[in-house]
Parts: sequence; C-alpha cells; structure tokens
Amino acid sequence: MDLTVILGPMKSGKSLELVSLLSPLQFTDVRHRVFQSARHVRDAGVVSRSGAALATVKASSLASALDDDVDVVGIDEVHMFAMSDMAVVRTLLERGTRVVAAGIDLDHRGELFAPVRALLELGPASVTYRRAVCDVCRGFSAVYTQVLEHGEPMLRELAPSTALPDDGTYTYEARCRTCVVLPATTRVPRQLAS
Repeated sequence: MDLTVILGPMKSGKSLELVSLLSPLQFTDVRHRVFQSARHVRDAGVVSRSGAALATVKASSLASALDDDVDVVGIDEVHMFAMSDMAVVRTLLERGTRVVAAGIDLDHRGELFAPVRALLELGPASVTYRRAVCDVCRGFSAVYTQVLEHGEPMLRELAPSTALPDDGTYTYEARCRTCVVLPATTRVPRQLAS
C-alpha cells in the first residue's frame, strides 16, 4: 500500500505539495488521474496560491476512480469527500494503485474530519503536516482553519466533519491555537488549547 497524505489548515501549501508530487507524471508513461471534490468551486483544478496547477477531474464521488486503469490517483480536498469514498481509496490501495491525498485535517470544531481519520487508519506510508501563517497574529503556527460567516467566527454548532463549501458562502482564515475561536461545545484539552 502506497498512500501519501498531506494535511494542514488553509493557506499551508498543501496544494503546492500535491502539485510538486504529481506534476512530473505528465512527462512520463505513468497512468494517473487527479480528483477534486465538486464542492470546491474556487478553482477549476488544483491551484496553489503560488500559481502552480494540476488538471483535475471534478467529482462528487471517487467511485469512478475504480473504473480507471491508472497507476497513481491524486485526491485534492479529500476532507470534502464522503466516508464511502475512503472505501474506494482502500480498494485502490489493495489493487496496488499509489494514492496521494491532500486536504484540511480539522473541521470547524477543531476535530479531525471523518474522511481524514479514515485515511490515517489506512496506515499511510507518508504523512506530511503543513502549518500556515496565522491571519491574526502573523505567527507561523496556524494549525486551524477558522470559518468566518459575515466576517465573524462561525460559532454555530454543525454536525462533526461537516465540510463547508468553498463557494464564497463562508470565508476562511488560517489561525493558530491562540487566535482560533471554536464553538463553545468543542472540548479541546487545555494543554492542546494553549
């Protein structure tokens, strides 16, 4: 099983890392395809903030990846896919397909997205965690993605692992442990919160 996982908050360079790993494949005979959640509508494909890009297939499910005869499957915005799609990843890995997946690890409550947890339970060969610059204090220690609604931290309690659309409804900021504002019902251990 060759599973590579790239995680972190918004603006941490996850897409750049994904592009870096997969873009050389376009110059080889390696059969590959990159999928991106159809819920991500900000860009037409994987585009890093530095301008690097990959062509992708927009998909609401990864099921079609099982129909492709490919050696490598890339997945962007993996947190936006369903738990049933993690079973597809398992099947791909059992077939010997290399999978490279990137996404935000923590939801609006500061808890692991269920699909990300499922990926980690598959025992990846490599996990890269990227931090970002906090949009509030400017420290290079952001590990959270703050969801903003009308410019203010969203404190409404949504179901765990709710992946909000990247369609302009909400805005997002990278935040460190000190600057993040989580819903009151979220229980972050005190030693992790400071």
